[in-house]
This record gives sequence, structure tokens and C-alpha cells, in this order.
Amino acid sequence: MRMVSEPRMRTPLSVTVVLLPESSIMSLASTLDPMRAANRVAPEPIFSWKIVSPDGLPVALTCGVEIAVDGSFADVVSGDVLLVIAGFNQDRYGDRAFIGKLTKVSRHFAMVAGIESGCWLLARSGLLDGSAATAHWEELEDFAVAFPTLDVRADRFVTSGRFWTSGGASPTFDMMLHLIRERFGSAIALDVASVFVYDVTHAATDAQPLVSLGRLGEERPELARAIGLMERTIDRPLTIGALSRRLGMSTRKLEMLFARDLEISPGRYYLRLRLSAAQRMVRDTRLSMREVALRCGFDSLSAFSRSFRNHFGASPLNFRSETGGRRPA
Repeated sequence: MRMVSEPRMRTPLSVTVVLLPESSIMSLASTLDPMRAANRVAPEPIFSWKIVSPDGLPVALTCGVEIAVDGSFADVVSGDVLLVIAGFNQDRYGDRAFIGKLTKVSRHFAMVAGIESGCWLLARSGLLDGSAATAHWEELEDFAVAFPTLDVRADRFVTSGRFWTSGGASPTFDMMLHLIRERFGSAIALDVASVFVYDVTHAATDAQPLVSLGRLGEERPELARAIGLMERTIDRPLTIGALSRRLGMSTRKLEMLFARDLEISPGRYYLRLRLSAAQRMVRDTRLSMREVALRCGFDSLSAFSRSFRNHFGASPLNFRSETGGRRPA
């Protein structure tokens, strides 16, 4: 059987985040932190982003926190992904000039998303005409009345061609995981969810009020058992044959489970788990490299260094030096 390989890393996806005043800090965090975490767990950065505001000035959020920005929306030309975050009074901050700019510049992005009240701005610009969309549940009825030609759904987030909409902060996190899974593979999306101990991820069509990673035990119990066994044996890794026997299944069946659901071989995924654990120890602790190697199931320091360099592009010592051996904020 030919195994499905990990998605090849490409040039980082260029993301422009347009942030309007009176937006939610939770919506902003749910947009930015999955990208930050994806860059942390991937072998190389897969996202680059900048934050802009309508006028280039810092943005005051509903919680009172002021967010510095990288520039003005007026200066945006093109990119891969355009994410528009809005909250209260979106019509005040998204004036006619803003809507005109949004309509024009969106042609130069492969994906455009309206987050929370950002959906109103996309709808007002005409970008959503003929598309399905969602809004925050508090505004869903008003949104449907205001834009009767849209297919308004009470889903957590909606993908309609290149136009996406999400109904709030938590659905935005799900939407970003969906983007990561679609562009870079299920294994990286699972790693990102794990960074945040995010146990219940939702499918787009889940109502507001699951393929769920947190419910993996219910949806894919055999795969969940396999991953659990791998996690428990990071320091003393089993062969794939021994892993299969412990799970009571054939090696072929185990390979099919991982290929179907995570698009990666069990051996590659097992190694990813061990190297991810090693990366955290190298960056966040002062353990010796030999101790890190032993804790992550490598028999020799040379084998550990070689695997680490192949995956992360730097030796463990250089990686620690570059990251300063500090704990992430």
C-alpha cells in the first residue's frame, strides 16, 4: 500500500488581518494564536501575517486593550488570506471608503473571511452575493433580514468558495484549525489543537448555541487508542509491528487508519510526537541534550541530533541557542 506523505511545506501563507475598533480580544486571539502555534509545531514557518486598521492607528478593543498595528488597510495590495475582524459598531468604522477598498482589494486574495461582525462588512461590499454565510447568533436574524439574498446559516462557521465567515471567537478558532487542516494537513492541525489543550473542535456545520479532535475516542476509537499508546511510550518507542500487536490489529490496518484520517504513516506520526516533545524540552528546559534524547526514545545522541536537524532544520544545540532556551510567552 502506498502511504500518503505529510503535506509539503511551502512558502508561508501571507495573511492580512484587518482589525476594527470595538472588536473582541477573544476573536483576535482565536485568529492569531492558531497561526503562531502552527509555526511553532511545523518544521518551518507556514504563516506570516500583519495586522492593519482602517486608518493605520492603534485599535482599542472592547476590553480596553489597545492593539498596535503594522499599517493602514488603505495600503494593502494583495496576499493569500484576508481576515476582517469587527465587533460593535462595524458600520461606523467600516465606512463607504473602507467598503470600496474591501471590494477592490479582495480580488487579489485567494481567501477572504469575515470574523464575528466582519461578515456584515463582506455582505455590505457585495462580496457574499449568492454565497452561504453565518453571523454571531445574537445578530443572525438581523443579518438574514438585512441581506435576504444570502443563504444565512446558523452554523459555527461557513466556507463558501473563497469567502468564509465565522460566528464568534470559538468558531473562529475552529475555522482556523480547518484552514490549517485543509492547507497543511490533519497532523499539524491536531498538534495545534493540542498546544491549547483544545479538546472539542467543531465542524463548520455544527450549530451555534463534530468532527471533534477531543471526541476522537468516540469518532475514531482505534486511531485514538493508537495515538494514546504512542504518547505513553515516547521514551521507549515500540516498533510499528509491536504497536499493532498491542492494539490488537494488523500493521496494514494501522497504516490505513493513519493514512485515511491523518494523511501520514504511523511511523512518521510517532516520530513527530517524539520530536515535538524534544523540541519543547530543548527550548523550554535546561536539560542536557543527552537527557532530552533519552526521554524522547533515542538510543544515541547522534541519532537524535540527525532526526532533530532533518525535522526542524537546525541541530538541537543551535535551536536552543537561537530560541534563547526560554519559555514561550
